[in-house]
Amino acid sequence: MELRQLIYFVEVAKREHVSEAAFALHVAQSAVSRQISNLETELGVALFEREGRNIKLTTIGKLFLTHTEVALKAIDNAKQLIDEHLDPERGTIKIGFPTSLASHTLPTVISAFKGKHPNVAFHLRQGSYKFLIDAVKNREIDLAFLGPVPRDDNDIEGTILFSEKILALLPSNHPLASKERIRLDQLRNDAFVLFPKGYVLHRLAIDACKQSGFKANVSSVGEDLDAIKGLVSAGIGVTLLPESTLYETMPKFTVKVPIEFPHVTRTVGMIIPKHRKLAPSEQLFYEFVKDFFSILQQYS
Repeated sequence: MELRQLIYFVEVAKREHVSEAAFALHVAQSAVSRQISNLETELGVALFEREGRNIKLTTIGKLFLTHTEVALKAIDNAKQLIDEHLDPERGTIKIGFPTSLASHTLPTVISAFKGKHPNVAFHLRQGSYKFLIDAVKNREIDLAFLGPVPRDDNDIEGTILFSEKILALLPSNHPLASKERIRLDQLRNDAFVLFPKGYVLHRLAIDACKQSGFKANVSSVGEDLDAIKGLVSAGIGVTLLPESTLYETMPKFTVKVPIEFPHVTRTVGMIIPKHRKLAPSEQLFYEFVKDFFSILQQYS
């Protein structure tokens, strides 16, 4: 069994088309067909079955694909580890992040790191809270920024970098827009614009409203920050957002107001796999980020 055969097999399995796989691999279609045939002969099973001009994985083929992808990922990780041991300053780090950290926190820390380690490359992947946790566990990404930091997962290690306040974002013509601070229960009659159910910031807002003695009237949802800010700007409703998402620029026709009760905050930090040693460039970045925010805390 050759590595080339496994690579060809995975490409064909994903595309369910030999000629498309050959085009993506930059090899002749006959070469792909021959290697797949050799692989099936060696295994003694059929991995594919034809359906018209397309092909589909057999039941055994699906099982073999799962293990092959794990094996190829392990080989890639091993090669990366060797390359980085030879030169940690030229590694590639796969980082995950949520939309709430995309506009300020992530660019700030990566820019600072690149200033000292310009040859380290990054692959960035945005995702939901659960996706990022699962991706770190499954080695799809090396580490992730998250807020809040999970504390009860045996497969990941979380490090808190800072805590931040959750603020109310109101339309500028809202009756409370001129207040220096508000109680959350003063918004009990307002329509709320939130992330969809399943998003951690949705749950945080709902729980904060419950703590204030009312159920939030969620009139609209948005799957990214710009959508939510835009809906508030249009006067559709109010929302609750982390302070860091409002650092750079405020949306037009909106006002941010601190909440004096309840005191709503979230932790922000990084997660790494607990049972896998970080590669040298990953460890370099991980330590840099901890030091970076430690220094910021001293001067804040």
